[in-house]
Amino acid sequence: MVAVGYSVGAPSRNAKSVPRRPIWGTLSIMSDDEQWYFRVSDKAVVQGKDAGAMDRMGPYPDRATAERALEIAAERNKAADDADDSWSS
Repeated sequence: MVAVGYSVGAPSRNAKSVPRRPIWGTLSIMSDDEQWYFRVSDKAVVQGKDAGAMDRMGPYPDRATAERALEIAAERNKAADDADDSWSS
């Protein structure tokens, strides 16, 4: 994990006059080679981008989640369909 600090303040014409307040958080940075993907063409779970964008789903944080890629997509599609149905009724 990497500590991330940034400042916020009111917009100003002179950026130097913007009040700065540090805000600290954490950001987990994983390279593409460390993340997991589901390859649609052969339903394989792979680590790293070894397939083209149209043939992969992800990234996922771990192998177990990537193995559930189709199930996760189905759940998200159902939720979106349900939201559409409730909007139109």
